[in-house]
Amino acid sequence: MTQSLIGAGVYPISEVHRLTAISKSRVSRFDRQARIPMTIEQILNDSRQRLALFSDDEISSLMRKVSTQKVKGKDAPFVKCIVRGKAIRLKPEEIVRQLYAARLIDHYKYPAKRLAFEHPVSFGREQKRVDIVIFDEDRPDTPYIVVELKKPKLKDGKQQLRSYCNATGAPIGVWTNGGQISHYHRKDPNYFEDITDIPGAGQSLEDILDERFTLRDLIVRDKLANERKSLKDIILEMEDEVLANAGVDVFEEVFKLIFTKLYDECLSRADKEVINYHVMQVTKTAANEPPQLYGGKPGYLDGTDYDALKGAVAGVDDSGFRAMEFRNTGQTDTKLKEKIQNLFNKAKGEWRGVFPESAEFELTDSHLAICVSSLQDVKLFNSNLLVVDEAFEYLVNKSAKGEKGQYFTPRHVIDMCVQMLNPKRGEYMIDTASGSCGFPVHTIFKLTGHLFSNTEITESEKDDVLKVFGIDFDEKAVRVARTLNLIAGDGETNVLHLNTLDFNRWKDQSKNMKWMNTYGRGFERLTKLRQKPSENKTFRFDLLMANPPFAGDIKESRLLHQYELGLKPNGKWQNKVGRDILFIERNLDFLKPGGRMAIVLPQGRFNNTTDKYIRDFIAERARILAVVGLHGNTFKPHTGTKTSVLFCQKWDDEVCPKVDDYPIFFAVSENGGKDNSGDYVYLKNENGQDKLDRNGHLIVEHDLHNHDGELPDGIAEVFIAWAKSENLSFWTGK
Repeated sequence: MTQSLIGAGVYPISEVHRLTAISKSRVSRFDRQARIPMTIEQILNDSRQRLALFSDDEISSLMRKVSTQKVKGKDAPFVKCIVRGKAIRLKPEEIVRQLYAARLIDHYKYPAKRLAFEHPVSFGREQKRVDIVIFDEDRPDTPYIVVELKKPKLKDGKQQLRSYCNATGAPIGVWTNGGQISHYHRKDPNYFEDITDIPGAGQSLEDILDERFTLRDLIVRDKLANERKSLKDIILEMEDEVLANAGVDVFEEVFKLIFTKLYDECLSRADKEVINYHVMQVTKTAANEPPQLYGGKPGYLDGTDYDALKGAVAGVDDSGFRAMEFRNTGQTDTKLKEKIQNLFNKAKGEWRGVFPESAEFELTDSHLAICVSSLQDVKLFNSNLLVVDEAFEYLVNKSAKGEKGQYFTPRHVIDMCVQMLNPKRGEYMIDTASGSCGFPVHTIFKLTGHLFSNTEITESEKDDVLKVFGIDFDEKAVRVARTLNLIAGDGETNVLHLNTLDFNRWKDQSKNMKWMNTYGRGFERLTKLRQKPSENKTFRFDLLMANPPFAGDIKESRLLHQYELGLKPNGKWQNKVGRDILFIERNLDFLKPGGRMAIVLPQGRFNNTTDKYIRDFIAERARILAVVGLHGNTFKPHTGTKTSVLFCQKWDDEVCPKVDDYPIFFAVSENGGKDNSGDYVYLKNENGQDKLDRNGHLIVEHDLHNHDGELPDGIAEVFIAWAKSENLSFWTGK
């Protein structure tokens, strides 16, 4: 395949591979559906109701009780109601009600006589009915817990729940749709606080609020895993509850909260080591035990079962563990704010350069209490950064990123690029439009073998971490990125607040003492990689991965005159040039000979006849390794721009000798991991529920890589095999 084909479009890897991948995908989906009990599949068909909250045993127990009756000449599923004692037709909402009622009786030990379904509640002349009510033990006619499970959307359901709690005086409310769940304490008619769980029949609300809570409890009760929520969902709920009308900068206050919460988890790092050791011992033993251990499911070591992890962690003796501080434990709102502010101050001292030393929470005492309650059961350290990243993308995009056409790159796209370019220890890597630093942080994961998991890294690993850099011109994104890098790199960071394209003005920043106090050490490490000691144009990086902003043209002649791509074919200067075009040239200048690059670009750069000069510019300086066409939904909901990832390696006499004719790897993603609305699409298990990986995280269903074996081999795995067959230097060890 010749260089002329670079501009001809993007094609599937091969018909054989494409058909094989589709075949595997269809077989897998058919197999999963075939094992779903037909009754469940029929009842939940086209319903937004899902059963992810309930275990296979709970679902199976209900389905064993199902019988069929004729309704208008057709078979319909019925079950004897666990509370009302009569046959009830099973519709999606009723399935959830029966499952949750069984849990109230079997797990929480509430006697069935304390439960009522469709309990009437009066609103003036209007009367409504509550799905489930648990009555007070001492006052049998007074609602104690109200459960609302009708609404598929949390915002709508919570408003309904709030009205029921206020009308009945119930101090506790539960909202669930079978896929997600929320527990609330009604402090007063205006504010509902999240609580970890509802009290059991033998407990009080104070028992839930005052209980000692350790890292072990956080892992077992992680709201994101157990309630199938995202951090973005929780932030949206906090906005609806208090933040929208609090008169504060929402980004700053939520950032402070997440920053403090991460620090609290870091303080329990020693406890994490104990947990890891215990889990390792348990699962090593489990590997040789009969399959009925952990309920007959694969063990934690197999990497396929989160319930096995929970079971192992729950068995850890945490009596000597540190109690988590980022918690609302029933103290006054003023005392709680003092505690959280002190924790924030310690975090600022540990992770410098993110917040000014004088920074304080601007939220009122009562508003802060609501937010702490919402976040306290969320485990932020996890196997990747999708949890934190999605939340920050939402927050940053509202004020800055969206206007500039730059969006955080989905983590499965980042992982594909990192796997394909194969960074090695000792190599220098940079992202020139780093956003939240997904490419640098995942490069760190690849180099150290440690995920975002709150564990120590060795001194030699720290040395590798300090070879990874990020640059971005958006100050908020840089602060987010520095936070994540400080933690992943254990204390230091090379994330710099600079305008990548305007490199001639970097020297002005180096004269700014405030800027140097924050970024000076990282900037000094960067300048040591300059090809010429006195200028900031060319560098000697081994790898570069970036998703530069697409929107907007550069019109400033001072900037355009610094770039060859600012010239017209006739040698005159252009009046404007697309921002991403200049990033192509700038990024190539960062690479040393033989250095390799992955860059996300608009699809038109590969197809438009007017952009041929760009393709010629790239081909003159580098070997085109691959072009991967991303799915049209990849960057939704922010933009529907069709994009591709360009992979190339700069010509070098030793590792990448220049030739006129060579093969190029082309691939098209047919499953981008998002739906048309831009929501992530998650892998389902055999019961049609969202599947969790062994760390308790949802698995985005896509075809870019195999997610550690959870998915079929994707584009990355096929490229790696091709790269080895082509003897590419970074895969053959040349």
